[in-house]
Amino acid sequence: MKKRLIIIGSGFSSLSASCYLAKAGFDVTILEKNQTIGGRARQLKKDGFTFDMGPTWYWMPDVFEKFFNDFNKKPSDYYELIKLNPAYQVYFGILESILIGDNLDDIAAVFEKEEPGSSVFLKKFIQEAKDNYNIAIKELVYRPGLSIFELITPQTISKLNQFFSTVSSQIRANLKSKKLIQILEFPVLFLGAKPSDTPAFYNFMNYADFGLGTWHPKGGMYRVVQGMVGLAKHLGVKILTNQNVDEIVIKNKEVIGVNSNNEFISADIVVSGADYEHTESLLPENYRAYSNAYWEKKTFAPSALLFYVGINKKLKNLTHHTLFFDTDFDVHAKDIYDHKKWPDAPLFYASFPSMTDDEFAPDGQEAATFLIPIAPDIEDTQEIRAKYFDLIIDRLEKLTNQSVREHILFQESYCVNDFIKDYNSYKGNAYGMANTLMQTAFLRPKIKSKKVNNLFFTGQLTVPGPGVPPSLISGKIVSDLIINEYKKQPSYETIV
Repeated sequence: MKKRLIIIGSGFSSLSASCYLAKAGFDVTILEKNQTIGGRARQLKKDGFTFDMGPTWYWMPDVFEKFFNDFNKKPSDYYELIKLNPAYQVYFGILESILIGDNLDDIAAVFEKEEPGSSVFLKKFIQEAKDNYNIAIKELVYRPGLSIFELITPQTISKLNQFFSTVSSQIRANLKSKKLIQILEFPVLFLGAKPSDTPAFYNFMNYADFGLGTWHPKGGMYRVVQGMVGLAKHLGVKILTNQNVDEIVIKNKEVIGVNSNNEFISADIVVSGADYEHTESLLPENYRAYSNAYWEKKTFAPSALLFYVGINKKLKNLTHHTLFFDTDFDVHAKDIYDHKKWPDAPLFYASFPSMTDDEFAPDGQEAATFLIPIAPDIEDTQEIRAKYFDLIIDRLEKLTNQSVREHILFQESYCVNDFIKDYNSYKGNAYGMANTLMQTAFLRPKIKSKKVNNLFFTGQLTVPGPGVPPSLISGKIVSDLIINEYKKQPSYETIV
């Protein structure tokens, strides 16, 4: 008889785990508290406009390819990928921006024009980043975070000094241009920590950027979710929505099921892709592995103030992905991590997917998503949201020399309170736990419960860390642990 397995949540890590576990012969059911699948990667549709509510960047395409290849599939079976050129644009002043192309030679030429001699460092830096990427993504990140010895390999020993220096110090020792420094420091923000707190080894994110490029799934990131849902259902996974799990039921230190919507659902194994701290709150206190004090001491990735905006004209002087670094990068980072306050002059990011993909907006119009990184657990009111919306629209108009405000048809906002309400997110964080030196690999919360048998975790607060590709990997890691524990090895025969 198949083992009954419940997965709490339907984000990328949960969908990934469901596929591997169903393929290995488990009877898998996903319980999702919201009406739609995808966790943070939900979709908003309004008045003919479409918005990815969560992730909008498609980086590290090789990780997606590996996932689908494990089932003898490929991404193109489910969605079409477009490589963006330019990959993105970075604004530093009024009509003063740098375009990042889709290949290293073009990017090096841009660097050289900004700072003579910088292209030599850039190419050496990206080669080192590529070496680190091959070590990290092809080896280390697929390990379960059980022991420090997972990190000790001949390759990592040769890179040891990079774990005790930072991305920021490495870049700033070799570049003078503040603009180029900010461009090279930007990718590690996806790991959830300040560049000055991120080990230099993590410069592999720069290879993900400049080496592998920035892609767009036609129809948006939600098309990836739909592809994974299609694969999961093909493998026999059952997916139930509007299921609010309010208790993980334990008997004799072992999971026997969950209570969802006040009904008991039995299970031999429970995997939670929901927020880790929230999941433990569903357990009796003596079965929780991590105390409130533990979570309070951890460095969490930022939260975000997001706006989804419909605009009744096409915009100019912008690209699909546009970063606004016309204010001080370091001051904003300190406001988030050190002072834990609303930034006075925030950096912000904007996505205009309708510039690439006509599925996102009616003809002649523009779908825009704006994101301001902010501290988690910060005051969130409609008045504050309105203030910051006015601020970024004013700056957008000034920096790109065009009228925008009078062409806005509507705007929807999303912030700390929504992350808590919709995702039970700890302090309303948007990206999980930051990947700092003391929160890497075996130092992150464990995939397998230390106190409850047959209870496992996956997602952004455990290994390997925040981001969409790491979430896919996290789903595989937890699945491998479960499969090995039950002495069932996955068989990747052709799926028909």
